[in-house]
Amino acid sequence: MIKFDSVKLAIIKKDVYSLLHVIILILSLFLIISISYDTFTNVPFQQESSYLKIQLWICLFFLFDFFLELIFTQHKLAYLKSHFIFFFISIPYLSIIDAYHIELSNEAAYFIRFIPLVRGGYALAIIVGRFTKSKVTSLFVSYLTMLLATVYFASLLFFVMEHNVNPAVVNYTDSLWWAFMNVTTVGSNIYAVTAVGRILSVILPSLGMMMFPIFTVYMTNEVQRVNKKTPKTPQNQ
Repeated sequence: MIKFDSVKLAIIKKDVYSLLHVIILILSLFLIISISYDTFTNVPFQQESSYLKIQLWICLFFLFDFFLELIFTQHKLAYLKSHFIFFFISIPYLSIIDAYHIELSNEAAYFIRFIPLVRGGYALAIIVGRFTKSKVTSLFVSYLTMLLATVYFASLLFFVMEHNVNPAVVNYTDSLWWAFMNVTTVGSNIYAVTAVGRILSVILPSLGMMMFPIFTVYMTNEVQRVNKKTPKTPQNQ
């Protein structure tokens, strides 16, 4: 009976964690949509009190998820060592900045808005891992999704930083083109003129180069899997 109850409790915990991760992913998508809308309409976050409140509640939910998993895990110290970063990225920094009237540039405040989205990326990796049986496939899908998300975020940040000072960045499509060309390591005819843009110009090709070995491992694994399923025919004598 005790063993049955412990197994049942473990299943319940897993289901609860899965539900929480799905909610975290949905909330992260909401933040992405909000950031994108404000970027395309040139709305500074200081004028969006509703966004600050929503972002505050989302971050509080992220903190709730962190402490809930900490309470129910058996190895609390190991959990803190491996997940401490999720505590720091769940802190509602924008609300703290607004409450204490801390003066930041619009660019710095815009960058801080992306911090909670890292929590959503982790939730996405967990969800993908549970829907795929192969670890290689799970790694490939998770990394590919995170790579595309990074390209999108980098294009938004590059657009905000460059479009007022870089004559080559007229609209967002220019920034998106720059991001995709850099992540493929091909390079773009648009050159960064700001410090943030130059840093992103180094980060994106580095991520692109990291993608190729994972893609090779994934394709090799798929070929081996197909070969195992293909029935062997006797050779003609």
